[in-house]
Amino acid sequence: MMQFPSGEAVLYRAAMTGESHLPEEVARCFRSDVVLKRDVFSTIERGHFVTESGEVPAVLRRIDVAPWWSFPLAHHLFRREKRALAIAGRLGIAPPLLFAGRRSLVRGWIDGLPVHIAKPVADLAYFRSAKRALRAVHRAGLTHNDLAKEQNWLRTPDGRAALTDFQLASVFRGRGYLFRLMAYEDLRHLLKHKRRYAPEDLTAGEKRVLARKSWLTRIWMATGKRVYYWITRGVLNFADREGGGLRLVDDAPALTAWLKRHPAVRDAAIVAFPDRRSGAGLYAFVESDTPDATLLRDLATTAVPAPMPERLQVVQQLPRDGRGALRTDILQLIAMNQIDLIDPLLASEAEKDVVARIVADRRNLRDRYAL
Repeated sequence: MMQFPSGEAVLYRAAMTGESHLPEEVARCFRSDVVLKRDVFSTIERGHFVTESGEVPAVLRRIDVAPWWSFPLAHHLFRREKRALAIAGRLGIAPPLLFAGRRSLVRGWIDGLPVHIAKPVADLAYFRSAKRALRAVHRAGLTHNDLAKEQNWLRTPDGRAALTDFQLASVFRGRGYLFRLMAYEDLRHLLKHKRRYAPEDLTAGEKRVLARKSWLTRIWMATGKRVYYWITRGVLNFADREGGGLRLVDDAPALTAWLKRHPAVRDAAIVAFPDRRSGAGLYAFVESDTPDATLLRDLATTAVPAPMPERLQVVQQLPRDGRGALRTDILQLIAMNQIDLIDPLLASEAEKDVVARIVADRRNLRDRYAL
């Protein structure tokens, strides 16, 4: 594990960039570029970590800004991730652990897209790679325990699978009954993603795994899952559908339909982004020839079915695939300021031109340091 870099060059860079918003233990060695996610358990920022040999792309998870009432659980999840990444990071299929402090950890950046954005349709090579990655994790005595979420599976530019977000991971000393049970559930969740994107490639054995939930999962679905939803959605007002939050689940569909009813609107799409006030905000992309101010004034005269999106951008043309479906994967990356990940997803010059105009006028150039 790397230690803090020292030297006048690092101190000078930290002083000049004014990164006082960062935890003191990483203020000298992490440069934040964009916030990826905020919730009651942690804040995740993408940026660069300074090592003795130079800067490397990295991701910071910090729990110093977690509220007091969620801090005990946040700290527990934080410690689990530190322990798991110290093992999984050495396998080449998970982010390496670059620094682990009391309330912040820095992991390496994997150049890849989450599966819900990459959408590996009929990509058998990807799912073979995913199964190899899962075997490597299990051979190291780890179970991930959170692979039902598509955002925890990454697809790298060369088509390989990688894993991220080890907050719920377990470390085992042996391969006992509990380990085998949880490893089975890891595999079953991987196969659920394969069933969604490459169903024709499922083997007979994989179909049997999908059809047979473990007794632990059956109990969880009958009892614990209901309590989990009650706490997260009812008490914490939080949902994690592809990292989008409760508003993406409850408000976005009604708001999208409301926007489309306006006679000047040809189409609309709403995605989520990290918001410093609410944790997750909504970003509306509206296809129309009407200027923003005029459209907003018209919309203000009609009844809104839910709180307005935090960001609204009017565009002349929304990106679409060859079948005419909206490219919400592209819009999601724009909303989150993950602009550098977009280019590999674009198939033509015409598509690049459409996206470039949206990127140039994006509305989420927020102050990432305001906490």
